[in-house]
Amino acid sequence: MTWTVETLSDSVDEELDDLPVEVRAKFIHISKLIEEFGHEQVGMPHVKHLDGPLWEMRMKSSRALYVKVPHKRVVVVRAFMKKTQKTPKREIDLALRRAKNIL
Repeated sequence: MTWTVETLSDSVDEELDDLPVEVRAKFIHISKLIEEFGHEQVGMPHVKHLDGPLWEMRMKSSRALYVKVPHKRVVVVRAFMKKTQKTPKREIDLALRRAKNIL
């Protein structure tokens, strides 16, 4: 069984659409790596564990936060442009609140 990458909602789709074209292309590239090789095989610099069940896809100055769910699924719960070196706590908190319904 292969992995699938999906978004949580239309809100997340809109967040991804708001990112620059080159960042969206990188998101698609990382998603395809996860789908082809599996979440466990894709590591830095593409993905990084953040907090609890939360992981991030790393695209230059942007991030897509996601959780792993049963049946080899990755669900993106938040996408945003970073303005600081560290992923802001409020973004992590928002992603965790959104993910609570599917975990």
